[in-house]
Amino acid sequence: MYFLQIIMKQESTISIPEGIDNQRIIVTLAKELTVKPGQIKAAIGLLDEGATVPFIARYRKEATGGLDDTVLRELEHRLRYLRDLEERRLAVLASINEQGKLNEALAAQINEADTKQRIEDLYAPFRPKRRTRAQIAREAGLDKLVKEILLNHQQDPIEIAAKYSKADTPFSDARAALNGARDILSELYADNADLIASLRDKLWQRGYIYSSVVSGQEQAGANFRDWFNYMEPLKNLPSHRVLALLRGRQQGFLSLKIALDPESEDLTPHPFVKHIANFLRVKANFSAKASPQSAWLADVCRWTWRVKLLTSLETEFITRLRETAETEAIKVFANNLKDLLLSAPAGSKAVLGLDPGIRTGVKVAAIDSTGKVLETATIFPFEPKKDVAGSLSTLKSILEKHDIKLVAIGNGTASRETQSLVSQLAQQNPKLNIRHVTVSEAGASVYSASEQAAKELPNMDVSLRGAVSIARRLQDPLAELVKIEPRAIGVGQYQHDVNQRQLANSLDVVIEDCVNAVGVDVNTASAELLGHVSGLNSTVARNIVEWREQNGMFKTRKSLLHVPRFGPKAFEQAAGFLRINNGDNPLDASAVHPEAYGVANKILEFVGCDAASITRNPEHLKNISPEQFTDDKFGVPTVKDILKELEKPGRDPRPEFKTASFAEGVKTISDLNEGMQLEGVVTNVANFGAFVDIGVGQDGLVHISQMASHFVKDPRDVVRVGQIIKVEVIEVDTTRKRVSLTMRTGN
Repeated sequence: MYFLQIIMKQESTISIPEGIDNQRIIVTLAKELTVKPGQIKAAIGLLDEGATVPFIARYRKEATGGLDDTVLRELEHRLRYLRDLEERRLAVLASINEQGKLNEALAAQINEADTKQRIEDLYAPFRPKRRTRAQIAREAGLDKLVKEILLNHQQDPIEIAAKYSKADTPFSDARAALNGARDILSELYADNADLIASLRDKLWQRGYIYSSVVSGQEQAGANFRDWFNYMEPLKNLPSHRVLALLRGRQQGFLSLKIALDPESEDLTPHPFVKHIANFLRVKANFSAKASPQSAWLADVCRWTWRVKLLTSLETEFITRLRETAETEAIKVFANNLKDLLLSAPAGSKAVLGLDPGIRTGVKVAAIDSTGKVLETATIFPFEPKKDVAGSLSTLKSILEKHDIKLVAIGNGTASRETQSLVSQLAQQNPKLNIRHVTVSEAGASVYSASEQAAKELPNMDVSLRGAVSIARRLQDPLAELVKIEPRAIGVGQYQHDVNQRQLANSLDVVIEDCVNAVGVDVNTASAELLGHVSGLNSTVARNIVEWREQNGMFKTRKSLLHVPRFGPKAFEQAAGFLRINNGDNPLDASAVHPEAYGVANKILEFVGCDAASITRNPEHLKNISPEQFTDDKFGVPTVKDILKELEKPGRDPRPEFKTASFAEGVKTISDLNEGMQLEGVVTNVANFGAFVDIGVGQDGLVHISQMASHFVKDPRDVVRVGQIIKVEVIEVDTTRKRVSLTMRTGN
């Protein structure tokens, strides 16, 4: 019997490790990431020294064997988990050892555990608990009753329990004493780590989530009516559905439970009750002809499942579903944010930004090629003023005065009407040669009221700042969007329902990777943008801007060392990502790190060109063998990167700027018809599909099943945020303001 085996075990103290097993971590990471242990060790060493992922990925390829930023990010994430795991392992070993209950077998199990969950399962019997019913029963000596019942196969347990009843105690009669014995045994069963692991796996494979409406909440919770009587296998639940169910429960409209399918739940005995008996080799008998002892043991197994394990596993699984769904939702948000930040910039061109509005008017802001505000205005082309002529005149005057050819229009309320106004202006004045682009204005209002906007545009009305932001977003989405709290940009699913700290950390990582992939012009960048450069923080970023304002443009990268708190370590991490255009050294405008200028100069000397002229003669670099310029510090990967930079310094990884053309005459949902083919811009990508701006003020949805003729596992394999695509309308629901689209046009 399991109970007898437990109470007969010899307990002792043994020696335990004094520190974290770093080699175990290295081996684990090497196996998970399918790379060599030496690469892992080198990367961990660099991270522990304070190096950033962008710096390691770009400038320490020789050390890590060329690990890219994706692998390094995963390594960084898993390293934190595994170190926490090792610390918890040591703490659990120490706790059990201090109790005098650690033996070699248990220590081996704990040392072999590869997840925090497994360690906690093993620790469960030894974890300090609140005073439980089983503990009270033990204090009354009822563990002896348990032992006697298990050893006496023929005698009725109720008869044995009569000897253990005590007046003036919770166990004043035989039935109470027998229940105490049941509590002792069921707690022991429920603390079996291997049993819990087995049940957890079976429940995950066979379990369902059940959702029902809370009585009386049918009308208030109408938005969740799809889940009023719902069930689905746990392992099939997509993240967006989990978050929808949890939101319904959190708002008090839905009740959730986890169980097997209805047929299995109705079985007697319950499959998991029977599994407990079989797994622990309990001599329970669930038939009507069972002996009193085996019938009592069957009841203990039922109690263990229904009272001790079902509730805890249900809570654990809902937590697991939430965490998995949040992780996936955060990943979706992060991927969309990356696509948005790396969307094509219009570049150094003057732009007219229009922030549409009806009663409050359309806010207008003209900026030059550097983003400097030239002029602002407010026009009222719509009701109630409907000053179309005056609005057209104002726009024409501003465009001509500042020689602006590009107009950015926010995609909010009255966007399509504003686009029509600009189209009318272009038709009436073809010599203006303008084109307009719809720009997402998500987060523009947040920026307008921010401290950053107040510093940049101190004497400007808050309402006009949004138009400036819209114009600048078209010039350089990355430079402008980093000024906005990423959660306000609106390219995620259920972003307000997920762990906000994890979301913020994930989005910060995305911004850091994007900023460093593109590089930053140190002489024009805002403090917000500089703050995301490898090795810099907000304080140093502000110091750079202040030094620039007081001393003028930076002429060399080395002059950055004059900036307060910009020390050698920060310079090492940041210098390669900071660009100085038209400075004293052309290499400062490239991604070549100053530490490798010696190699670059050797190459230039070999081909007989200087850094300023090599871009005009890239053919000189074609037949160069990287191996001939390697040394003890810089290997072939670095030399190859240097050659690419010499050929095209500061190359931008972002795509070429393109614009979408919305259909004329299609301004609202009521203008749409089934079968209509349109061009649109992807505004958001979720696990179930993509939302597309087709110019009607309400994004349409391309469900994942409508993205291609073949099976699509991940919508991002087909589309990305900011991408221009062709779609066909397949359904219009004007009441619910829903538009269904397909990319399978012509099928």
